[in-house]
Amino acid sequence: MLRAVYQPGRTSPGSCPQGVAEASYDALMSTRSALEVERKYEFVSGSALPDLIGVAGIAEMRLLDVEELDATYYDTADLRLTLAGITLRRRTGGRDAGWHLKLPVGGDTREEISRPAHGNGTTVPAELRALVRARVREAKLKPVVRLRTRREVRQLVDGAGRVLAEFADDRVTAAVLGDAASAEVWRELEIELVDGDEAVLDAVGRLLQETGAVPTGWSSKLAHALGVRLPPAPPPPTRAHTAGDAVLRHLREQVTELVSRDPGVRRDAPDAVHKMRVATRRLRSALQTFRPVLDRVATDPVRAELTYLAAVLGGARDAEVLRDRLRAAVGALPVELVLGPVLARIDTELIGRHREAHDRVVAELDGARYLALLDSLDRLLDDPPWRARAQRPARKELRHMVRRTWVKLEAAAAAAEAAPTAEQRTHLLHEARKTAKQVRYAAEASVEVLGQDARAFAKRVEAVQEALGEHQDSVVARARLRELGVVAHLAGENGFTFGLLYGLEAGRADRTEEAFDELWPALAGKHSRWLR
Repeated sequence: MLRAVYQPGRTSPGSCPQGVAEASYDALMSTRSALEVERKYEFVSGSALPDLIGVAGIAEMRLLDVEELDATYYDTADLRLTLAGITLRRRTGGRDAGWHLKLPVGGDTREEISRPAHGNGTTVPAELRALVRARVREAKLKPVVRLRTRREVRQLVDGAGRVLAEFADDRVTAAVLGDAASAEVWRELEIELVDGDEAVLDAVGRLLQETGAVPTGWSSKLAHALGVRLPPAPPPPTRAHTAGDAVLRHLREQVTELVSRDPGVRRDAPDAVHKMRVATRRLRSALQTFRPVLDRVATDPVRAELTYLAAVLGGARDAEVLRDRLRAAVGALPVELVLGPVLARIDTELIGRHREAHDRVVAELDGARYLALLDSLDRLLDDPPWRARAQRPARKELRHMVRRTWVKLEAAAAAAEAAPTAEQRTHLLHEARKTAKQVRYAAEASVEVLGQDARAFAKRVEAVQEALGEHQDSVVARARLRELGVVAHLAGENGFTFGLLYGLEAGRADRTEEAFDELWPALAGKHSRWLR
């Protein structure tokens, strides 16, 4: 019923981060994760289910099971998880009894992380508490709702015997726990993809609505029981909005992205560290770019803490990227030029470095400094330290602030061009790359206000940034290849291939400099005129 199962591949004993009990760490890395794509409908109790045979290729509705489910949901007193679209429960009965944490991914998709329940314990397992710590922080998790469900499960099967989806008919009895205990009963239909596609969901959904079903307006059964609806997204800023409106919207988006990536980073999910670091960098850049509308006395300390977090995340990300880069370079070589255990040496050195760096990341995410940063970001969003210019029209002010970052990039590029030595040019190109990233982030943050000019400009700047990034990646790769060559030599291995790779990386660096020299004049000319 669940698709795209992911299990972290790191099982080395004794590598748990400082401050995390090894039993909890091992359990965290052994939890199962899968994506579920489903749609839910409320249905009149007592009505007969519609016949789905012939809809979207369905040839059979196969009754699979009748389950009696009993689930207790956990949240903080102020319902932080529910308001974020997250559910955490312990369920008995059915095929997947145990603890389940469901995280929103987008649209009809959620990630479900599960682990078996041991005994009759009602304490939330440490590994699941860790995955919601960025939301919960120091607040206590407690039972908030008990749901008892009688579920009839039917498989929707096509003519070839392939299970397209599972169709659940749920009779739900919900009791809100606590002093103001209450109970509610409703009927809910749920269709979840197995081997089908969203066309199945669309076709079945249309038929259900024709027979009286209504798409549920709730993010989950828990939200239904509590009567909690997720807050609507704020409208995009327009010319009529103030600069403060536009800046606050951007900051809110990036804080949301940062916090939502926390569980994946802890579990070492693919690309999670990268996406969390990008959100961190965008926030840090925004606090610098938008200083004209924000009091830097309040924001500079937050920016400094974002710099620390980006550096922590960078250790794990950089080791991962470098390993992939070097493995790809070896794979592109003719077999006769790969002398000795080159790939094994790369994996031994860089997988170990990534593992150590990731352990440091998890330890930091469990630390007081990171949680204090999250609290600071919440305060910043709740009570922004505006300066007077925040009340000015967004279009004029954002254009001015993007222009300020652009002037810095012009100066950085000029300094790199005038560098007297190759070593100084390499350093100054790296500085220009960082400034280009700030310009790009500023332009992208302004697209909803400044429109197509900002979008096109951001893409041009991104091309320059990527050329400079490739140059810097080559600098880092060459330094690491020197180290690997020395290690291989000391181990009695042939270092020829590492020297060859070094030379190829030097050639790549030269080509990226040439690419920058070609891209820059057009960007500095016609593509930046709209800012003037």
